[in-house]
Amino acid sequence: MTNTPAQYHLIHRTGRWGKHGWWRPIVGIVAALVAYFVVVLVLQASFLLVLVLQGSGLNSAIDRLTDTSNTTPLLLAHLNLTLAAAIPVVMGVSWLLHGLRPRWLASVRPRLRWGWMLACFGLAFLALLATIGVAAVLPAGSDTGDLSGDLNSWSTTTRDFVLVIVLLTPLQAAGEEYAFRGYLTQAFGGLFAPLGPRAAYAAAVLLPAVLFALAHGAQDAPIFVDRLAFGLVAGVLVITTGGLEAGLAMHVLNNFLAYAAALAYGDMSSALNPSGGTWWQLPVTLTQSLTFLALVTLVSRRAGIQTRTAAPKEPVLEASEPRV
Repeated sequence: MTNTPAQYHLIHRTGRWGKHGWWRPIVGIVAALVAYFVVVLVLQASFLLVLVLQGSGLNSAIDRLTDTSNTTPLLLAHLNLTLAAAIPVVMGVSWLLHGLRPRWLASVRPRLRWGWMLACFGLAFLALLATIGVAAVLPAGSDTGDLSGDLNSWSTTTRDFVLVIVLLTPLQAAGEEYAFRGYLTQAFGGLFAPLGPRAAYAAAVLLPAVLFALAHGAQDAPIFVDRLAFGLVAGVLVITTGGLEAGLAMHVLNNFLAYAAALAYGDMSSALNPSGGTWWQLPVTLTQSLTFLALVTLVSRRAGIQTRTAAPKEPVLEASEPRV
């Protein structure tokens, strides 16, 4: 292990085996995928078992957990927990394969910096306000989102959706951030580090962003570009701020707003399966992302947010040796 301070995307190289196993990031990505698949199967089986015990037939139970064209609070809860399951998976791989304590996925501190994340929520809200002016000058009928319809009525289903969103959506967003901006950023950064700092930086930002956009399945080109842009901005911020807080704040806020709009004026199925994307949406979403990037960069520099690991007096990055 080296005591030299490292940026977030190079943390894997500070672990016990960081510079003695170029293959570890590749094996780690494969291992994470396999482990995640197993965890998801166990989670889905648990949901199905509960539904069957409650009297649902197996086929009916499967439909209730997978039919996103008829989204229910139960389905949304299942989906959120499925994505949140990525957190323990990548933590386990980081610990077992790279010799790093799981907390090093959060930031260079190493932990989630809650005060900084709260500040990022405020900056994300300011960036959202900046999009209003852009949306106002776009041509009529550009399909940037219509909230002018009738307000949906309140019901017990709405109540259940609200509870699921408030309690589980942050975990869902955290699962995606820990996987894509966390483990994959560190894995690709470490894998490409021997090619030089520019190659490591580019790979750590670009490759997770592309995989993040592709992971959302079939989608229109504008929606793909929008998700790619979000991934690129979040990827840059995780390195320039030294942690997941900024990307996590914007991710959670965006999801909250999307779900709130769906509950108030639309339906949850359309929110989970966006299909009517147009290129006119990009100026709005890019304004939000780039404004957030600029605000976070400015505030983090003025606040002196730590962007590199501290040079330790002892190997604090390493996982403790197992006792035999």
